[in-house]
Amino acid sequence: MEATREIYWNVGHGVVWPMYLLAFTAMFACGYGFYRRLAVYRLGRPLFRLDRLPERIALLVRNMLAQTQVLRVLEPGTLHALFFWGFGLLFIGTLLIMAQADFTDLLFHVRFLKGTFYKIFSLVLDVAGLVAIVMLGGLLVRRFFARPEGLETIRDDYVSHALLFAILLTGFFAEGARMAATEIGINPELARFSPIGGLFAQPFVGMGPAELSLTHKLLWWLHLLLALGFIAIIPFTKLRHIFTTSTNYLFTDLGPKGGIATINMEDESAVQFGVAKVSDLTWKDIFDADACTACKRCQDRCPAWATDKPLSPMKVVQQIGEVAFGAPEASLCETVTEDVLWACTTCRACQEICPASIEHVNKILDMRRNLTLMEGAFPGDEVRTAINNYEVNANPFGLAYAGRGEWAAGLDVAIMEQNSDVDILYFVGCYASFDNRNRQVAKNFVAICNAAGVKVGILGKEEKCCGEPSRKLGNEYLYQMHAQENIETIKGYGVKRIVTTCPHCFNTLARDYRDLGLEVEVEHYTTFVNTLLQRHRLKLEPAPFEFTYHDSCYIGRYMDIIDAPRDVLRQAGGRITEMDKSCYESFCCGAGGGRILAEEKLGSRINVARVQMAKETGAPLLVSNCPFCLTMFEDGIKTGGCEGELAVRDLAEIVVERIKA
Repeated sequence: MEATREIYWNVGHGVVWPMYLLAFTAMFACGYGFYRRLAVYRLGRPLFRLDRLPERIALLVRNMLAQTQVLRVLEPGTLHALFFWGFGLLFIGTLLIMAQADFTDLLFHVRFLKGTFYKIFSLVLDVAGLVAIVMLGGLLVRRFFARPEGLETIRDDYVSHALLFAILLTGFFAEGARMAATEIGINPELARFSPIGGLFAQPFVGMGPAELSLTHKLLWWLHLLLALGFIAIIPFTKLRHIFTTSTNYLFTDLGPKGGIATINMEDESAVQFGVAKVSDLTWKDIFDADACTACKRCQDRCPAWATDKPLSPMKVVQQIGEVAFGAPEASLCETVTEDVLWACTTCRACQEICPASIEHVNKILDMRRNLTLMEGAFPGDEVRTAINNYEVNANPFGLAYAGRGEWAAGLDVAIMEQNSDVDILYFVGCYASFDNRNRQVAKNFVAICNAAGVKVGILGKEEKCCGEPSRKLGNEYLYQMHAQENIETIKGYGVKRIVTTCPHCFNTLARDYRDLGLEVEVEHYTTFVNTLLQRHRLKLEPAPFEFTYHDSCYIGRYMDIIDAPRDVLRQAGGRITEMDKSCYESFCCGAGGGRILAEEKLGSRINVARVQMAKETGAPLLVSNCPFCLTMFEDGIKTGGCEGELAVRDLAEIVVERIKA
């Protein structure tokens, strides 16, 4: 007897028309639900996200089918991925059954569900169903009984878990009833390829034919109605993420990481700068709210949330959705609140870990633009003072810009105004120009260049702040003013290559300035020094030391520079002990997003939390590569009571001590 089965056994082919009628009704309800939501997405401003379409399709396929983003956090990623694959195989199996019964067999008398293929088909679906049930059980335990802190449970969670369990179990019970009548004791060889179905068949063994037939029909129809009900409610519950999250992979921002839209500040017709209400957002910002799975990964990685600030990136996205679908004319800044918006360090940890390609940071920055440009709001008076200092002297300290190059007195470094025949322009930045601790880093970098035979030039008093802190605080006008002045000066000297010791300057000059017309190679000094070592232009005499290393957000997550600094420190003789949160999962120092200028008034201090992580490694030395980080860690060591146990140094200070004479 050839291995196969009658597809519409016991229910008959008469169910086909009502079945498809119900199926189309369910799909219509699903489509109508998404159509209504589409109208809300359209409240947002236009944004083109279908360029480089093959790359986008590849992202969608990889992240949806392989669950790549989901599996970045193994628990509960593994539970979700295995459930998705198990349920997906059951869905594919259903489509194959429909294809044979209602197409190939009906029209061409071709049956492919038979023989060895059918045995494999039956076994795969049985195992897939079991995996789906077990994984769904694991997700249920995590959601309702061992719920991690911060994971919220709403009505939709109860509905979706109950419905999915009901679909899977009725499917197995219907299969079991069929097997009890057609395979168990009749065709045991075939029953071996449905081992899970065989277990579900046991309660039906011994039933009379009429009773078994009625039971099977009831189970078959119940399973069908539950499955179609599941399809119908998708857009009206959290289950919509089945489509929205997958589609969001297609709409991923393929531009430089951390890119911000440059506002045309000279547009005299503009009546609004930044985001005040839903219509100021893009459609993608609204769509992100529907793509959110409320997994709270972004919240777990947020340094502000971890130190008891009111900011939860997940809740910001959810609030945007609530306003968009509930009260689109409401003020977003009032809904989200200023304390939440000012707490963000723009570290991008939320976006790095998000399994749904949601863009959290720019939503916050756009609302900050509204607060700053339209309402004149600041996080505090100290920030207002710093912004005034930027406006007058182009630095946050209020020091005369004429003294910007004083740190270089007596060093072998050219002032571009006097001699522009240099190999690189060193864009120094505000902290290395005026802060005594960071001036030493600038001097060390020049010494490294001198040892490698690299001619260095600086702009001196002609250099202005890169504008990054102002921009991240929402003051696009002040940022563009400084940026245009810097660009004009740099272009005037015909500069071909720029190196910075500040990651914030690096990102701003390398990426943001391109929107304003600067097309010059820009490099951070960690990769620059690493290249000098690789090319043997710089030689070190290694001296052993133990250290832990902090990946600054604007080097690691923003620029993907992870290995180069570690390579340099190893060549200098260092042995690293990594912190728990390192590389792409690094924990912010607390200074990003303009927070370097603001007092930390809410919760505990982010820099102290990071210093404690460094202390826990047992390494006596914390190495950084950013003036903001260096400043924050020195303060954190004092505030956190780690003096004498932990010291912080910049990478340049380590290297310069080991240069071969």
